[in-house]
Amino acid sequence: MSRFRSIAVAVIAAAGIGFASAAHADTGSIRFSVYKAAFFIGGAGGEGTLTFHGRNYPISIGGISGGLAFGASKTYFRGTVRHIRRARDVTGVYGAAGGGGALGRGAQVIVMTNDKGAQLELTGRQVGLQVNADLSGMSIGLKK
Repeated sequence: MSRFRSIAVAVIAAAGIGFASAAHADTGSIRFSVYKAAFFIGGAGGEGTLTFHGRNYPISIGGISGGLAFGASKTYFRGTVRHIRRARDVTGVYGAAGGGGALGRGAQVIVMTNDKGAQLELTGRQVGLQVNADLSGMSIGLKK
């Protein structure tokens, strides 16, 4: 019986550690602008700022896309980054499938997650001429 009790205590302690680490994850705000150009295959680049625990961290953005995509645009994104413990958790590769377009001005909403579990919830204001139905990837890095 004491062996069973020891195993039960170990399982509960392990579960508590898992819940505690999830509870310590935090939220920050993010804003950046991205220039994008595409003719079937596209590229994107930009920069912005992550605000986390009252500090601003400059970030760089890079990306590629493939599919039905034509045009050029600039998008201003702002939103929330969830499930991070430190600023560098926002770094990594994010993937998305989507579609949309802009002639002059347009809007975008996107939710993406990286391999560290950081989740971006973004809204964007797009300017330019762009039509797309594609798969895309975006990489975020902290500038030094």
